[in-house]
Amino acid sequence: MRVSRLTLTDFRNYRSADVEFAPGANLLVGRNGQGKTNMVESLVWIATGSSHRVPTDVALIRAGEARAIVRTTVTNDERSFQLDVELNLRGANRAQANGQNVRIRDLPRYLQAVLFSPEDLQLVRADPGGRRRFLDELAVMRAPRLAGVHSDLDRVLKQRNSLLKSARAARMRPDEMTTLEVWDGRLIELGLEVMRTRRALVAELQPHVDAAYRLVAGDEHEARIELVTNVPGTAEEFGALLAARRRDELDRGVSLVGPHRDDLELHLNDLLARHYASHGESWSFALALRLASAELLRDGSGGDPVMILDDVFAELDAGRRQRLAEAAGGFEQVLITAAVEGDVPGVLRDHRIRIDQGRVVEHEEAADDA
Repeated sequence: MRVSRLTLTDFRNYRSADVEFAPGANLLVGRNGQGKTNMVESLVWIATGSSHRVPTDVALIRAGEARAIVRTTVTNDERSFQLDVELNLRGANRAQANGQNVRIRDLPRYLQAVLFSPEDLQLVRADPGGRRRFLDELAVMRAPRLAGVHSDLDRVLKQRNSLLKSARAARMRPDEMTTLEVWDGRLIELGLEVMRTRRALVAELQPHVDAAYRLVAGDEHEARIELVTNVPGTAEEFGALLAARRRDELDRGVSLVGPHRDDLELHLNDLLARHYASHGESWSFALALRLASAELLRDGSGGDPVMILDDVFAELDAGRRQRLAEAAGGFEQVLITAAVEGDVPGVLRDHRIRIDQGRVVEHEEAADDA
């Protein structure tokens, strides 16, 4: 799978941009703040339905404009798809595939991309929310229908929490909360599906994570991932646990049982990475998670996802740079952003695209590097 063309209109700092990408490595180079990350962010949005940098789409629309347009051509085997996304300041976003209206959540059917960025260090060091999002976005790329499951679960939790807060304010007893039982049923149904999907995904990822860590770090440390959940294995057990925690939930006004409490624990030689991993080890683990994701997508779809390496080489030592370049270079297409061209190993500089103040100013091949 590869992106052959990308056109942006009023997206971030781009009034208008049109760029062609080559198979293999594409290096977007330019000073900081010129728009390199903005460009790859538009592709991440299509692949996941959201930005990896901001929680709402308002920031993606150029200041003073009512909408932003992202148009890309994706080639997978012998098939090509033109994907058009309209992000609106007011009203719903819209998407088309080959001129036909499609749901935003169905876009991952057409473009799969794996992004590694400096923010991914927080996968290792920060709170569980980012790790849950990592699992869920990967699950949706493999099975886009799960986007609807997660959306429904979010809606159930918001409604349930609202009822719990109202009941707490009214000093209601647990046996008076009959309305909550309807939402309990939906939480059990959706929560079990999400938990089981995450558990199966972690089991599939595990060998890829361990192999990728050894590759990137260049050592024999064991990297292990484990899903920690309070969701029981059956609907009956889930219902019993909700009943047992009802008093606590009323006291706190929040749902205490469900997949929204899950964590993906990362272990390095049986120690929790967030507590014991060094800076370099944390980078290696974050890289391993993304490379493992790409390998899993490759195994499942029969084609490579687009690999996006956003401003990461400046953060790595020389050994990790070279090993990451060797691993990424095996994918059909890799998009790299960098402020300093020399930070990127030569094997990933085949096709250079220079960005300056929201404009594509130059394309050049790296024949002179041979």
